[in-house]
This record gives sequence, structure tokens and C-alpha cells, in this order.
Amino acid sequence: MNAPSTRVQRRPVHGVLLLDKPLGLSSNNALQRCKWLLRAEKAGHTGTLDPLATGVLPLCFGAATKFSQLQLDADKTYEATVRLGVKTSTGDAEGEVIEQRLVLPLTPAIVAGVTARFTGPIRQVPPMYSALKKDGKALYEYARAGQEVEREARDVVVWRLALEPQAPDVLRMVAKVSKGTYIRTLAEDIGEALGCGAHLLSLRRTATGHYGLAQCITLEALEAKDEPARVACLQPVDSLLPDHTRVTLDTDNAGRFLSGLRRRGLWPDEEHVAVFGEQPKALLGVAHIKGGELIPDRLLSPPEVEQILESNL
Repeated sequence: MNAPSTRVQRRPVHGVLLLDKPLGLSSNNALQRCKWLLRAEKAGHTGTLDPLATGVLPLCFGAATKFSQLQLDADKTYEATVRLGVKTSTGDAEGEVIEQRLVLPLTPAIVAGVTARFTGPIRQVPPMYSALKKDGKALYEYARAGQEVEREARDVVVWRLALEPQAPDVLRMVAKVSKGTYIRTLAEDIGEALGCGAHLLSLRRTATGHYGLAQCITLEALEAKDEPARVACLQPVDSLLPDHTRVTLDTDNAGRFLSGLRRRGLWPDEEHVAVFGEQPKALLGVAHIKGGELIPDRLLSPPEVEQILESNL
């Protein structure tokens, strides 16, 4: 589904829309659709979900795009269905079957053993069907041309893993993982560890960072709302900064900070700081503190601050 081609009058919109991405829609198409529904001038997503995956997709609008990298770096939680005994060219149900093997009975001891093996720090070789680039070209472009190129294994962390047999050849998998972890690859590697191969039947992201499914809205529900109600669905820009230490500046210091000047105060050193103005209460940007100096890292523009304040009235 592509965004309608009807020309709309864009406007500044600031905040984070937590979309429950539907099946079959690319992350970019979902973003463009929501951008059109909100008539937003500027938008970006925080990491892609495959078209065959559903679930939590934070979409950043306006000033929120300045902090979208924080969600790219966040841990993610997924629920997946894994088909054992069948390998596909893509590692999921969209690919062609390339190998079939016998699936041995999954005893509790076997399940516990493979769960332990893939919990904690592991190394993964990124799949060919991925957006990672080699020599300026996405891996999936090589794959579609029938080429396989060498990929370096990457260090990732599986913080939590639960495997539950649903049938003799089907596993339900719940995994909380670090950034850069490929769930398709995790499923395939678990299949290899079980001696039978595997691929993903379904994938749903249930959380990214502190955002969860309970906070999300479906595309259909968003479409059914009028424009003010759609804007009301946005999380504030500072919701992207839950783990940042908060510093509030008085009006004079806030103005100087917003112009890029360092401020001095009795603050301990801190790597990640969210800076707010005191009157009115408004996010000004992010900074770090070293030697009692509040040093700007990424600032909102004065117009962005004013637009956010006006939208909160």
C-alpha cells in the first residue's frame, strides 16, 4: 500500500507515533502513509521491520527525528514462530525451500540446552537478504542477483530467550536482543543447532526500548480518526530520552544554551542529559556534562521549541 498521490499542505508536526505495523507493508511505506495522514513536513523511522513482520515501529516526526538514533540503538523484543526441518533461501516463509531434514523429538533437555547456547553474547553472520551494504550495495541486491558475498560475523547479545514447542516441527520463540540482531538468523542458527535447519514462519516485534505494543495504534485506527485526534496520538519528543538525566535551566540560561553556548553549574559529570527550559517547560535538546559545564550535543531550533509549545496549548 502506497501513500495517496493527492497533494497535501504540509505542516510542522513534532513527536513519536508508535505504529503497530501491519503485515505486508514495508517500514518506509508505513512511514509515508502516516506522514501523509498527519500532513507532516518531516518524518523518519527508527529501524526497519521486514514486510512479513508486524509490531512496534516508532515513527519520528519533526524535532523527534533528531533523536531517532537512540531507538535504532535500543534493545528489541520479538515473538516468532519457527518452522523446523525446512530451510529457505531467505530464512523466512517468503523464500524458496532449499533443504528439508528430519526433525528429532524436542525433549525438555534438548530445548533447555539450545536455549542456554543462544542466550547471552553470540556471534551472527548477517543474512544475504538484509539491507546491510557491501561496497556501497545492499546485500539483498547481491542475493536477488544470485550472488553470495562474504560477510563478517558480528557480536550481538540475546538478553532473554524462551523456546516453546508448539508442534513436532514448530517452535514459539520469544527473544529480547541487542541492536543489530537478526531474528531470522537466530532462528536458522537454532535450527542448525538442533540438526534440522529452520526458517521463520512469522515475526512480531513487541517492544523497542521502553515502547511496547500497548502504546501502539494500528494504521486502520489512525486512518479512522480525524486530524486533531491523529496528532493527539503522538508521544512527546522527550519520550525518546527516558534514560537521560534531566537538567532544567532558567529563562536566561535556556536562551543561551539554545543558541549553542555552554552553561556552568554544580552538576556532576554525565554523558547523557536532556535539557529543558524552566518557563515555559520545554525540551531544548541533549547535552553532556563535563567539569561542571553543560555542553550542547543536539539542539532543537527556536522555531521547533515554539511549535511544540503551541501544540501543547
